[in-house]
Amino acid sequence: MPDRQERLVRCFAVVFPTLTEEEILTATAGSVGIWDSLSTVTLAALIQEEFACEIDPEVLANLDSFASFRDYLLASDSTVR
Repeated sequence: MPDRQERLVRCFAVVFPTLTEEEILTATAGSVGIWDSLSTVTLAALIQEEFACEIDPEVLANLDSFASFRDYLLASDSTVR
């Protein structure tokens, strides 16, 4: 089974298909011109489905980069598969 980062990259690639993997790894809402609130919600939905987890809606506004989503998943390690 692919590791978490690879799975997360795939989620980002669905929402941002024009980004390379390297661009995804450094992606932020500020650096990706098409990243808007709808992108964030779509990413969250994909990630929740992929990782069988729940993202706290209060935290969602702070998830504005690949790194922040990755860190959130790592912090939720015991509930993420």
